[in-house]
Amino acid sequence: MALVKAGVVVLDCAEPEILAEFYKELLGAEETAVAANRVEIRGADGFRMAFRRDVNATPPSWPRPENSLQAHLNFVVDDLDEAERGVVGLGGRPLETKDAPGPYEERSFSDPAGHSFTLLRNASAAPKQG
Repeated sequence: MALVKAGVVVLDCAEPEILAEFYKELLGAEETAVAANRVEIRGADGFRMAFRRDVNATPPSWPRPENSLQAHLNFVVDDLDEAERGVVGLGGRPLETKDAPGPYEERSFSDPAGHSFTLLRNASAAPKQG
């Protein structure tokens, strides 16, 4: 038996309404709760995120070491190029990082409030040909 039930990922930011809109579009989500200092959304697959107002929020500086990684999200996509165009069109910014080791191709971005996230190409279960 689990000690806790799955919760919600909460990001602090200066403008929760704006950041919620970014992630609503990115995830095809809907708003489920809105309060003076918090907006919560839920994606079609049940994934939940909330955005809490913190007027003193400082964006993470990742990949630079000062004020580095505060939270990091990974999203799986089928087409990295298409997903990147969508992220940038919504106001996300690409982050320059070294190529990550491992079997997955990935690209890192920051949302409009500066939180970092990574798009990971959905790895095919089929063996590589050639």
